[in-house]
Amino acid sequence: MNRRGWLVIVAVGVLVGVSWAALTPLPERSTREQPFVIPEGTWQRRMSGDPVDILPQHIRLTLGINDVLLLKNQDTVPQTFGPALLMPGQSFRLPFEVASDYQFACTAHASGQMTIIVDPFPASAWGKLRWRALKLIESFGNKSHEPTT
Repeated sequence: MNRRGWLVIVAVGVLVGVSWAALTPLPERSTREQPFVIPEGTWQRRMSGDPVDILPQHIRLTLGINDVLLLKNQDTVPQTFGPALLMPGQSFRLPFEVASDYQFACTAHASGQMTIIVDPFPASAWGKLRWRALKLIESFGNKSHEPTT
């Protein structure tokens, strides 16, 4: 097969992939919670000068898909997130109903702040394509979700 034939095959493959991403319904989840864990030893590491980077500075949620932030404090000291004080072993669920950017004080961050970005439900084909592209990009840098076993 010549070079032009391979280019046509690649172009068709890309077109099929983009069409699938734009037109296929978004996955239904049994829960709309997005978990984030504050691991044991976070406070101790911060107090010893370690630049702890366990939670991202920005968390992106999507209305109707994963619009409930679930924070789990597995540390041995209380942690503050916004108006909530999470005792060791405690979880905190924060549902979002409006698409917007939210700023919260967070003692698990060296900066003391965390931003929650809540996107609207991606109803259009372009919205679905953008949502899937963002999820793919986030999957490469995700270091703050439930620990892998």
